[in-house]
Amino acid sequence: MIKKAKWIIAPENEEKIITLQKDLGISHLAACVLSARGWSVSDAESFMGGSFDDISDPFLIADMDKAVELLQKAIKNGEKIAVYGDYDVDGITATCILIHYLKSKGADCRYYIPDRINEGYGLNKCAIAELAEEGITLLVTVDSGITAVEETEYAKSLGMKVVITDHHECKTPLPQADAVVNPRRSDSTHPFRELAGVGVAFKLICAMERDTGIKELLDEYADIVALGTVADVMPLKGENRIIVTEGLKNIRHTGNIGLRALMKKLGLDGKPVTANTVSFVLAPRINAAGRLGEAGCTARLFLTDDCQEACELSERLCDLNRRRQETENDIYTQILSMIQEDPTLIQGKMMVLWGENWHTGVIGIVSSRLSDRYGMPCVMISMCGDIGKGSGRSIQGFNLYDALSRCSDILDRFGGHELAVGLAIKRENLQELKRRLMERAEETLRDCEQEPVLEVDYVARPEDLSVQSVKSLSVLEPFGMGNPTPLFVLKDAGVEEITPISHERHVKMLLSCGGHSFCSMVFGMGAGRCPFVKGDQVDLVFSAEVNYFRGRESVQLIAKDIRWSEKDISCDKLSKDRYDRFLRGERLSREEALSLCPCRDDLVAVFRHVKANAEEHRLCGRPCTIYRKIKYESKCCMNQGRFLVCMDILREFDIFDYSLDGERMVISDLEYKGKADINGSRILKKLMDVIKG
Repeated sequence: MIKKAKWIIAPENEEKIITLQKDLGISHLAACVLSARGWSVSDAESFMGGSFDDISDPFLIADMDKAVELLQKAIKNGEKIAVYGDYDVDGITATCILIHYLKSKGADCRYYIPDRINEGYGLNKCAIAELAEEGITLLVTVDSGITAVEETEYAKSLGMKVVITDHHECKTPLPQADAVVNPRRSDSTHPFRELAGVGVAFKLICAMERDTGIKELLDEYADIVALGTVADVMPLKGENRIIVTEGLKNIRHTGNIGLRALMKKLGLDGKPVTANTVSFVLAPRINAAGRLGEAGCTARLFLTDDCQEACELSERLCDLNRRRQETENDIYTQILSMIQEDPTLIQGKMMVLWGENWHTGVIGIVSSRLSDRYGMPCVMISMCGDIGKGSGRSIQGFNLYDALSRCSDILDRFGGHELAVGLAIKRENLQELKRRLMERAEETLRDCEQEPVLEVDYVARPEDLSVQSVKSLSVLEPFGMGNPTPLFVLKDAGVEEITPISHERHVKMLLSCGGHSFCSMVFGMGAGRCPFVKGDQVDLVFSAEVNYFRGRESVQLIAKDIRWSEKDISCDKLSKDRYDRFLRGERLSREEALSLCPCRDDLVAVFRHVKANAEEHRLCGRPCTIYRKIKYESKCCMNQGRFLVCMDILREFDIFDYSLDGERMVISDLEYKGKADINGSRILKKLMDVIKG
């Protein structure tokens, strides 16, 4: 069962909000967000006012001077250069900007992106040998290579010079390359360590073009650099914030033919592009090719000068993404079935799962979904024979890379960072890996409640959510890692309509609150799993956006979590407590007995609902959802306790039977024939005796 999220609502400091609003000239809603996140006026000014001057000298990264010298010499001498990339968005974008730059300088260059399925991540000796046979004399890695000690040595033995550019965590020893460019090196004096792989490649271009202004270079490359940075979930602060801000502006009118074709295919042409657009619309399509072993398709898209080819490649990416979604959902559903059969899989502080021939290209996404769903780190390993390839995602507070480092003696290889890792392992070591990781998670997360947490910036009033106010939040963009999208709470909103969308995978709710109406999208909550019904009062955590439809603007709420209002939950608890006391034979007051005692119409309403909705003589659901549906369908005065009494009476006459396990109720229709005289009910008589005194 999915874990309920804990809402941590920031305290409201009205005095600070007014100061921020006045001194910064921003809206009340934007000031509320800054206040919730602890920003002072000066810090906020610095955060929102980053300039190109804040982008540091690329030569502060160790070995940058060596890399520049090697590249310049290779270009001058007409040497053959290979850019060795990676198959994710970060690696592909890094490959493409460096190839684009080298070709603009007349370099004899090509790129190589390993096949995710057959080669896996990073440098491999077969690929190096192939490149050496082609006459490559300078090998430049992007977004990879920092752990490739043996592979670098092999490339050098074949007469290649090697430049490594990467952003992943460094191990000891570093590869003995001619240059190792990584801002995470302990001897690097570059003040910003959180660049993406494409960010490091861009810094290499900046170093090569030291006499060109940063604005001119950003105009040329920022759109593609922003794509890779956002897709790789890098913190959007410091230099990343400046690059991504500029890149998102440029994407809308990008000069890259392939990117423009993809945006047109996705209906984004000419529309505002945010970091969310990149994360949830563009990046999945770009990533899909690499996940299914066709990363070269995306590289060709970003490097083509042919509009027809760009359209064809865009279509191909969308087809691959559909295939990726199907494969991902198949594995995800399989895992949920495994958990249902064996609940111990989610009883610890961490999930470590393995299965036969899971698609290695999608297990990272599935791992991320499971981590989000259950609020714990998750590692998934796909076994093929005696070898497993795994991918893991973590939660805040648990360094998954560090945990794997402690298991290095039983791993064939591993890499990544705090929140995302990849690994290879032999079958014989699976149980030991699980034991160690589970043990480490128990130690590290011992004092954590380990439930999904939503950090809410502000309890919004309906009047706070005007189109203009929501638009005003743009001063805080781009949103992403390190600068999350603002979250708000709306309380006591009435559910007016619930509409299934996207083949019932999601629902759209029309809500009313304080005389205002809002459309709320609840993604991932299929109609069959939606516990809410028309007429409910709900509280929800959401992000807000402006929806553009047929020339009309409206505020749309993107629900992150939704629950019945505190008032409704309190009423449910009260009636359930009364019911439990009645079952235990405790004394009830007349008022309490009246609240539980059903009339004939109540029993008829319950009977009709079960009969109408049972499938194969069974109806499953939450008691609180079932009774609400009955209440709104029949307009009777039903509560949870009274509904349970109705079920007990109907069971007493062998009309229905039911079982109750936590929040799950299973009702069985016993297909009773004839009429039952409810006046003969022992349960009803007991309640009536209390009422009559």
